[in-house]
Amino acid sequence: MTLEGKVVIVTGAGRGLGREISVGFAEAGADLVLAARTMEQLEETADRVKKAGGKALIVPTNVSDEEQVNSMVEKAIGEYGRIDVMLNNAGITSPDSFLDISRKRWDLIMGVNLEGTFLCTKASLPKMLEQGSGMIINVSSILAKEIRFSVAYGITKAGLERFTLGLAREMRKNAGIAITCIRPYFVTTEAVTGFLEGKDTSSWESPDMWAKYVPMIAAADPQSVTGKILDKAALEEMFGSV
Repeated sequence: MTLEGKVVIVTGAGRGLGREISVGFAEAGADLVLAARTMEQLEETADRVKKAGGKALIVPTNVSDEEQVNSMVEKAIGEYGRIDVMLNNAGITSPDSFLDISRKRWDLIMGVNLEGTFLCTKASLPKMLEQGSGMIINVSSILAKEIRFSVAYGITKAGLERFTLGLAREMRKNAGIAITCIRPYFVTTEAVTGFLEGKDTSSWESPDMWAKYVPMIAAADPQSVTGKILDKAALEEMFGSV
């Protein structure tokens, strides 16, 4: 598997799953555009990407801000000339119950998780159509299927899966374009273990596993992955265990 010459934008690249997947893409030969809100975290990810042999363009971005998203995509094209993969990974949640959550917090979760995916896809997809190739990979969660802990978060992830299926159908006549989605179980990242402090993590998935699988998805025949919600079991069936 190689992604030599491919350009990948990763949102939420500053830590956790976004960071590990960014490094996985670099190890597969891709060049990265790293987007998140915190510069220090992005610099740490960029260092790891470069050590893995990839190039890293840092673009601090709030994905819920349309102007910032459009600027991020323009900078990616200006630096590399193309976009091959948009990994919509940025996401936030809240421990508040439905009765306790404020309108402001609710709107923030919707804005980052769901509208951010819309904005990043809307900005990058035209370039992919112009190229005749490209892949949108959305990052969902088991909590799209089993909405618990946070109603707001679960709603955004369920909506993201429906967005994936609907847009894949709309793009079905474009053979070089794939719109797909991964559905991790609980993953042992700092953010998730902190949010679910005290939970037994023995059955959780590792970030390293997803860092291996996601580049495989990106390198696959677009028509073999488009319009699919890919969990660990589906990926093992497609690519074997990692």
